[in-house]
Amino acid sequence: MKQSFFEIVQNTPLTQNVYKMKLRGDTSDITAAGQFINIKLDGLYLRRPISVCDCQDDVITIIYKVVGKGTEKMSLMQEGRLDVLTGLGNGYDTSLSGDKPLLLGGGVGVPPLYLLAKKLISEGKKVSVILGFNTKDEIFYEQEFKDLGADVVVTTVDGSYGTKGFVTDAAKDMDYSYYYTCGPEPMLKAIYLSLDTSGQLSFEERMGCGFGACMGCSCKIVTGYKRICKDGPVLFKEEILWEK
Repeated sequence: MKQSFFEIVQNTPLTQNVYKMKLRGDTSDITAAGQFINIKLDGLYLRRPISVCDCQDDVITIIYKVVGKGTEKMSLMQEGRLDVLTGLGNGYDTSLSGDKPLLLGGGVGVPPLYLLAKKLISEGKKVSVILGFNTKDEIFYEQEFKDLGADVVVTTVDGSYGTKGFVTDAAKDMDYSYYYTCGPEPMLKAIYLSLDTSGQLSFEERMGCGFGACMGCSCKIVTGYKRICKDGPVLFKEEILWEK
């Protein structure tokens, strides 16, 4: 983990309430797709954890949804510096993917899969991606994944674009060796229950410190407990326990 200041390079809307921000600074602690950063905002006590969408040289791209005071404040920023903790979380392990990994993202669970897709494609893997949204107006990054060379399917719950239904509906017709996913917990549970291969699931939890000290994001797994911010956010399918 490293604390440093990042300059805001860009902050633009992708949809009505989803924004893309680019930050320039020391990215040396970002070593794996699926890691996140923790941003300090003036006037707010807790930092805001945001997953890393992309990292090139000294520029980080993050994508966030406006859901409260912190992200609303971020959406209005066009310049200035941010106090950022980098290198948080474990990230995805690409060594287990096989030749045909499947990536499934729901809503703002999509961004960390972009850097993961870049990594897997650079390793010579044939990557398929399923992006799930509620409606056509919420869709983002479809073309960006295609530009990487991934096969992309988009699902919408209301059927206004792409395949009608959920990411699990589209996955039934896919040929894959392993899966990676990030999104809301009901989606993760549905994927866990319906996809046959092994996989890695990235969880979203409320976090206090973001680096494992406060224990506020602890969850029970097969062998005991893990802190989502420190030992996760990525968990292996075989270690997950779902509450009944």
